[in-house]
Amino acid sequence: MNDLWQTIVLGIVEGVTEFLPISSTGHLLVTEHWLGERSELFNVGIQSGAILAVLFIYWRRLVDLFTHLRDPVRRDYLLKLIGAFLITAVGGFIATRLGFKLPEEIRPVAVALVAGGIAILVIEFWIASWPQRTEVTWNVAVWVGLAQILAGILPGTSRSAATIFAAMLAGLTARPAATEFAFLVGIPTMFAATGYELLKTRHEAANEDWTALLIGFVVSGVVAFVSVKWLLRYIQSHRFTLFAGYRIAVGTALLLAGL
Repeated sequence: MNDLWQTIVLGIVEGVTEFLPISSTGHLLVTEHWLGERSELFNVGIQSGAILAVLFIYWRRLVDLFTHLRDPVRRDYLLKLIGAFLITAVGGFIATRLGFKLPEEIRPVAVALVAGGIAILVIEFWIASWPQRTEVTWNVAVWVGLAQILAGILPGTSRSAATIFAAMLAGLTARPAATEFAFLVGIPTMFAATGYELLKTRHEAANEDWTALLIGFVVSGVVAFVSVKWLLRYIQSHRFTLFAGYRIAVGTALLLAGL
């Protein structure tokens, strides 16, 4: 497989997995195991494409929040988004200072995929009889912020899975509402994380294949846009059990392969 097709495949993998509850970091690690490792700058670049796609999807919602600050409902929602982000920012900074870093081995990712899949099944079964609630409380905001820290420490957890199910367990039981809040919190969080990674990897810029990075960025963005649009429609009438089964199957296959 030539370099162009490898770049396209990596862009597709990032675009599909970044916001689905199946772990983009884990999937990129596994894909690069077979296709060859890319630079951190490349990985950060294609992640930026996926983030930008979600920003396009939610831009009207964000403009509505920021232009109607006198409305107490919108103002309260925005404050909780900011609160969740700040919790993640502080916790992430502490974790970085303490030396926490995602490992680059596949086995922990495989274990996390299986464990996360089982957790999704358990949570979906547990909350099945709970009333559908759409109110974002401060309890939800706090747990979503903490869940993002957890996802940043444990490989294969999936930021979207951790935040969506943290929100649901905290009382935001309507899946579309939990997903929207998790994704909106994820936008500034991931932009901040990407900016930090870009600063760390700026020394790689001189040796980077910018054509490949641009192709990966565009592919990731287009695929992420389609994937998130599909997910938002899917969860209107379905549970997340499909993703639980996928995680368990892929994680088990990786463990049996001895990777």
